[in-house]
Amino acid sequence: MVSVRRVSARPRLVLALICVASFLVYLDTSITPVAVPAIRADFGAGPSVAQWLLDAYTLAFACLLLTAGSLGDRLGRKSVLLAGIAGFTLASVACAAAPDSGALIAARGAQGVFAAAVVPVSLAATAGLFTDARARARAIGVWGGTSGVALALGPLLGGLLVEGAGWRSMFWINLPIGVVAFAGLLWTMPRVAPSGGRRIDVPGQVLFVAGAAAVTYVLIEGRMLGWDSPVVLGVLAGGLVALGAFVAWQRRTSEPMLPPRLLGIREVALACAVNFLGLFGLYAVLYLVTVHLQEVLGLSPMATGVRFLALFGCLGVTAVLASAVAARLGTRVTMALGLACITAGLLGLTLLETGAGYWAYGWALVLLGVGVPLSSGVVAIQAMMGAVPPELSGTASGSMNTFRQFGAVVGVALAGLLSPGPGTLWVTFAVAAAGALLAGVLVMAQRPAAARVPERV
Repeated sequence: MVSVRRVSARPRLVLALICVASFLVYLDTSITPVAVPAIRADFGAGPSVAQWLLDAYTLAFACLLLTAGSLGDRLGRKSVLLAGIAGFTLASVACAAAPDSGALIAARGAQGVFAAAVVPVSLAATAGLFTDARARARAIGVWGGTSGVALALGPLLGGLLVEGAGWRSMFWINLPIGVVAFAGLLWTMPRVAPSGGRRIDVPGQVLFVAGAAAVTYVLIEGRMLGWDSPVVLGVLAGGLVALGAFVAWQRRTSEPMLPPRLLGIREVALACAVNFLGLFGLYAVLYLVTVHLQEVLGLSPMATGVRFLALFGCLGVTAVLASAVAARLGTRVTMALGLACITAGLLGLTLLETGAGYWAYGWALVLLGVGVPLSSGVVAIQAMMGAVPPELSGTASGSMNTFRQFGAVVGVALAGLLSPGPGTLWVTFAVAAAGALLAGVLVMAQRPAAARVPERV
């Protein structure tokens, strides 16, 4: 039997380095929106470029999450994690050195590809560091807390860097962080033999990427090119065909990327829907509020970052406390409470364009920051795991995170469509609030399958 001392000494160092890698990826999620107006001004780019700067990253991240997790099992977690860190760091350098907006968007997409390798594999590696259940739970809590801290620091750090050293510094900062994480894990992380895992569903992955990218392109570029444009109609038709072929292939293949029977479990379907709708509102807010504060009100990147502290600070703190709240109130009530906060927060943000000061809508950012972690993430995972067969638990978690990221993709894409200019922000916020309200109703209408929980745990 391994002593506690022997188990905790080296794993703690490895855990710290894994958290550095996780911090790197999550920092880029919240640091980039603050820089979007500066990047647009530097390149003389249009509104769609701003959307692609956010969605190129999130789209690649969302499309590859499930496959990246399987790669970690088949090729070894250490190899895939190191490749993800190295690739993300190099892609960040490419972002910093980008000569034009096209190159920057491509590099952002590359960041998303490698982020998809870092996030699920770093979580799996964290869970595998400790044999004691309580130590493992604490380690996962630290991992989750790190992401919360990164999200909270992103807007403030982004504003400081953009204002002090230009937007490129926001990507250069990833270089030393990435080097530390890569070098440290290369020397300290034990190499565990691959467990085999599921076979990679290459046709499914290709169809999924093609369909999702095509639909995102239409949502972002359709208004500018014209909805009756041959390019828009052709891309839309191709995307719908690819998504249809993906669904057909998932039903036919023996090892699907997204097992149809998984989404047939009501708890999983609900968790995926809640995560989609929660991130839809959050990312729509990130995009629209940033552009409004800087391009309409003339605030600096630093002042914008300070205003987002209410949102991301509450999001980070609540992410750490969410499991404890769910343990006290139950997952169903906690998710409903979170969705109520999101709904109220989004409705409150309709006051943004009334000319009222920050305190008239700052409370709405607080509610949004509290609501997202309470309704999604760890709480949603807990809500669905009792109904999921053990052999599908990892895929269920990955599926939920995929829907979560697609909520972000669609939120940014639709924001440009629903709110094309000043005076229209309220439309996106109202639509997102309606979605969160619908999700809350579905959660409260859901009856927990208590009888099955003891058999699965």
